[in-house]
Amino acid sequence: MKILEKDTLEAIMPGTTHRLDMGNVEAIIFYEDAEKAHMLLPDGKAYSGKWELRERGYSVDWTNGPSATWQLGRADGSIHYLDVEGSPRARVTAIEYANTAGLPKT
Repeated sequence: MKILEKDTLEAIMPGTTHRLDMGNVEAIIFYEDAEKAHMLLPDGKAYSGKWELRERGYSVDWTNGPSATWQLGRADGSIHYLDVEGSPRARVTAIEYANTAGLPKT
């Protein structure tokens, strides 16, 4: 899997909504700008927090939620979210250049 680097992530993250397939359920992340993000999980839990790009991925610290480091990788014509061990956790089904999900949900 080819890991996407910072310059690519800068083009596909700030100001976009990522729709993720997590095994037949959808999670949604809206990267509001270069610092703030909002997430809606399949079980209805919603988080907002701070995120920051790294050379090969990004880190996120959700307010009242988990902190994590992620990478995005490309293989077989798809982009995948990879955990810190490099294991695929979700497949990107859409990148939309707006807040199409109306996040944050309160």
